[in-house]
Amino acid sequence: MTSRSEMFDDLVLDAVERIERRVASGIGDIEFAVELVPPSDPTPFEPEQVPLSRLFPSERGLPARIVLFRRPIETRVDDPRDLAVMVNDIVVEQLAAALGVEPTTLDPGYRDQDES
Repeated sequence: MTSRSEMFDDLVLDAVERIERRVASGIGDIEFAVELVPPSDPTPFEPEQVPLSRLFPSERGLPARIVLFRRPIETRVDDPRDLAVMVNDIVVEQLAAALGVEPTTLDPGYRDQDES
């Protein structure tokens, strides 16, 4: 039986693989990680609400890293069937920010959650 954690990891991997297939130039050496919750010490520039993800830019020879926070994401969806869409949108948003492109470049079906 697959755990909730493993199922969430699979959703992240699926989203990344879909984007990699669409982007001819690839996504570079950006790393992805999943953590249960964000650290309790948010950075000064983060909003007051609990973050769903965080982009750590490349520095000192280390690749950029995108971290998704599983529990805050799971609690934001009303219907568990919507979890895959939310994970995909978060991956698209963060990857677009890391690559300096518009999210629709990576996923033509992307729709900004803040605009809905």
